[in-house]
Amino acid sequence: MKSKKPRVSLLVTTYNSPRYLELSIRSIFNQRRLPDEILVADDGSGEETRLLVEELAAESFVPLRHIWHPDKGFRLSAIRNKAIEAANGDYIIQIDGDIILHPAFVLDHMRIARKGSFITGSRVLLTKETTDEIISSGNVDLAAIKTIKKGLNGRRMPLLTPFMTGYKSRQGEYVRGCNMAFWREDLLRVNGYNEDITGWGREDSELSWRLINAGVKKRFLKFGGIEYHLHHNENAKDRDPRNIELMEHTRTARLTWAKNGIFKERN
Repeated sequence: MKSKKPRVSLLVTTYNSPRYLELSIRSIFNQRRLPDEILVADDGSGEETRLLVEELAAESFVPLRHIWHPDKGFRLSAIRNKAIEAANGDYIIQIDGDIILHPAFVLDHMRIARKGSFITGSRVLLTKETTDEIISSGNVDLAAIKTIKKGLNGRRMPLLTPFMTGYKSRQGEYVRGCNMAFWREDLLRVNGYNEDITGWGREDSELSWRLINAGVKKRFLKFGGIEYHLHHNENAKDRDPRNIELMEHTRTARLTWAKNGIFKERN
């Protein structure tokens, strides 16, 4: 008997960037293997984003849900937790709302999904000029844009991918939160993201260490799962030193459970 295929939830984080979000979601619509649902994890955007998500949900071939909380500053961990809790999928692929996906992105992720592991991938950084061109045209078929310098992160070679998944680099810290995938049961086992981490930075690395400490193996998606990061100004990093402290404590103390995570108290 064939095993049942896992249901896939694609989680997209956003904050007051409706034009970027629209491009990102339209690239999801173009996937060769559609997710089973799309969750927009919204860190407190205004009315324009809400209306956009409603319009896109009416076009979508899969359920598209808007997971929102009020704007009380940069609370990425909290909104991701809210989306993870709401997800119906067995497997959660996570991107940001300033990302345009290669048409085989979801397919590539699912080809290497394995129980007992989570995945981190790469990204291609786009210049301001290329980003402006994409925004102006609305074209998410980036194969037609000649100005993109793809490098190794933009090369899709599926036959090589299985040989690269075990590559290690700074074991826990090196992850890309805009290109990650997890079994939902593993996220619940470590209580999701640590909501003590606010402001920009380290929430993904801290989660990575707790998963590793719990025995979940980190694997890499190379030469597949390609995504393109639209150019924008960087977020303020004033909370980064404190967030690094929290991450380092998780690593050295070998923590597996976030006290301030999805579930606020352990039963």
